[in-house]
Amino acid sequence: MQKRVEVDFTNPVCHPFDFQGGEHGVLLIHGFTGSAAHMRLIGEELHARGFTVKGINLPGHATEMMDMANYHWQDWLRAAKEAFIELKEKCRYVSVAGLSMGGVLTMLLAEQMDVTAAAPISAPTAVVQKALPLAGVASLFVKTIMWGDDSHRRKLMNMDYHYGYAGFPTRSGADLYKLMVMARKNLHAITCPILAVQSHADETIAPESAETIMAGVSSERKGILWLEMVPHVCTISPEYKRIAQEIGDLFKNAEK
Repeated sequence: MQKRVEVDFTNPVCHPFDFQGGEHGVLLIHGFTGSAAHMRLIGEELHARGFTVKGINLPGHATEMMDMANYHWQDWLRAAKEAFIELKEKCRYVSVAGLSMGGVLTMLLAEQMDVTAAAPISAPTAVVQKALPLAGVASLFVKTIMWGDDSHRRKLMNMDYHYGYAGFPTRSGADLYKLMVMARKNLHAITCPILAVQSHADETIAPESAETIMAGVSSERKGILWLEMVPHVCTISPEYKRIAQEIGDLFKNAEK
């Protein structure tokens, strides 16, 4: 059995952040097993452009891996909605961007809330791991699943911000799958401007994910930002400034 490696999340970059700026608020949501650190560079760039930016840690994240088992998809969606409402109370506009599962939550917020604009980043409509739909049953026999060797991807990421779990409780995979199914089923409910960000080198999600999102939404203003040669966690890759620039432009234009 592979030894579980715990991560020290006391580093300040892992903590939730709240950067005060202008009347346009942006909610940033990290991915499955990740932390706010994965969204911090994007947040700092957006704040420099005048946005009010809020980055959260989802329940069961940024503590220890088995803590995820104490929470489910409802908790993650509720936390995202609560953070959105907090921004809405003080900002005229509120846009949302999220990485991976955070991108799925971004789409769910855009389907269910008054979102100004949305930017799902590396957001799966399907995943390469075909066993994910069976995670609930598999959890009866295998309690944890460890991520594979990502040493080749680490060279393309800023490791000062790469804080996440080395794996996850198997049962949590079923919660991720539930969110994916919900978001994909109701893509037609998204009418706000939307930009899907995806890398051609992403080995985690289905290659057609971004195109599936575009085909499903009802938004008049929509598009895909394709990246090259960067991994799934592209928000801490050398492309993070380009991502922030493109989604920042989308958000600003959505005010009109």
